[in-house]
Amino acid sequence: MPDLIRGNAVIGQSGGPTAVINESLVGIIEGLRHAGAGTEGNPIRKILGMRHGVTGLVNDDLYDLTDCPHDRLQLLAQTPSAGLGSTRDKPDAAFCERIFEACKKHDIRYFFYIGGNDSSDTCRIVNELSDEKGYELRCFHVPKTVDNDLMVNDHTPGFPSAARFVAKACMADFLDNISLPGIKINVIMGRHAGFLTAASALARRDDRYEYEGGSTDGPQLIYLPEVAFDMDRFVQDVAKIYDKRQRVHIAVSEGICDKDGNSIGAQLIKGGQVDAHGNVQLSGSGAIGDGLADLLKERLTPAGGKAPRVRADTFGYVQRCFPDQSPLDQREARGVGRYAARLATSGDLDGSVAIIRTSPIGEGQPYAAKYQRIELSDVAAKTKHMPAEFIKGHNNVSQKFLDYCRPLVGKLPLYERI
Repeated sequence: MPDLIRGNAVIGQSGGPTAVINESLVGIIEGLRHAGAGTEGNPIRKILGMRHGVTGLVNDDLYDLTDCPHDRLQLLAQTPSAGLGSTRDKPDAAFCERIFEACKKHDIRYFFYIGGNDSSDTCRIVNELSDEKGYELRCFHVPKTVDNDLMVNDHTPGFPSAARFVAKACMADFLDNISLPGIKINVIMGRHAGFLTAASALARRDDRYEYEGGSTDGPQLIYLPEVAFDMDRFVQDVAKIYDKRQRVHIAVSEGICDKDGNSIGAQLIKGGQVDAHGNVQLSGSGAIGDGLADLLKERLTPAGGKAPRVRADTFGYVQRCFPDQSPLDQREARGVGRYAARLATSGDLDGSVAIIRTSPIGEGQPYAAKYQRIELSDVAAKTKHMPAEFIKGHNNVSQKFLDYCRPLVGKLPLYERI
């Protein structure tokens, strides 16, 4: 083992919780314990947890995880949502100074932060500040986000489980839609990246085809933030299917925008709340679905006739932490945590962990991936979008996306129809 600086390790969780974020927490603890952390004579004396991310660190609200029993950790790993509590704070320079001072106060030399884009940026800023101050602090970002929008990563822990929920929810909701026909809109998370909304396509059975080709199952229409959303075209898309079947099943990303990049949600949510970053809160409101439903009722009601039956649901926060985790997601979320601890105890000074797919994407191809250290600057405050080859037209996803996503979510149920 290389020479390690003496001090304590601290772990925090940030941003939206997921179904597997605690797997990463436990993975880091396991990795540090494997290196002897907390044992007599080991340079890493304590493993501390921040309560509600860096907010807890600056407020001295820390939890000692050094001797947490193994059976309790294993149960925690399987528990959805952030066990240490999370935060939406986006630290500015002054706040990062407070983080740095808290690290010195508690003799923290190993800093692990589990989170998404903003969390990786916090890790980067703290790392650069410690370098400027000449204080040795090993900073590692551990990936997490249901949006699947971290650069370099093939996919991000949290996404496969959320995608599994979306696929199964849309399966059941489509069956509801054919039982009581009408127009159904489901609004799915994803402000800037459409991966989670795209996962709704996994709900389609591929054994039922019309003569012109393509699945007859819903959602028949999928709208992603990567493709400009046009209100008139949306109405035409719906009308074409509704006129034929008297029912339509639709998946819409909360982040859809018009051709000028203006958020449809912000236009529909008048006077909506904003988050800490100034963004209109999309997931906590049903206004996008309700607004689109009202639009369809208005445009598709014949003169003197009856309005079509239109309903909308916003999947909301339940997508993030539904306790039906993808087995692959559980393994990889634990794995990225262990890998981060291994990097820190093997002499690396900083970095982020990425999941890199090593197998080709294609139907029937076996899945394989590896963990890899990347620079914090490669991922910090950057957003990955759905690539063009994953998108088909303006309201669908490609076969390549389905081949990409299927091995991540795990086996899905098969339902029969009469």
